[in-house]
Amino acid sequence: METPRFQMCPEDFWCAFCETYVRGTGVTNHCPVCLYSKHVDTHPGDRAARCHGLMKPVGVSVKAGEWKQIHQRCVCGHERANKVQEEDDEDALLALLAS
Repeated sequence: METPRFQMCPEDFWCAFCETYVRGTGVTNHCPVCLYSKHVDTHPGDRAARCHGLMKPVGVSVKAGEWKQIHQRCVCGHERANKVQEEDDEDALLALLAS
C-alpha cells in the first residue's frame, strides 16, 4: 500500500533542541525559535521515519521568491529544505543567511 505524499498532522511538541513548546498547525515541521527540526517523516506528515534524529538549520535558500530553510541531519548528513514560516524567528533566519 502506497503512502500519500502529504498528510496534514496538527500536533504540538517540545523542541528537542531548545525545549520550547511549539503549537503545531498541521504543517509545522520545525521549532520557530531555534529552527531545529526532527527527522520524523519519510514523506511530509506521514511520521514513518525511524530515525527521529535532530536536523540542524544550516542555511537559507531563496528561489523564485520562496524562502526555505536547509536542515541537515546531525548524524548522517541528510539534507532537506523546509518552507520558512511566518512565526519563524527573524534573527535566527538572518543569522543563517549570513553564515
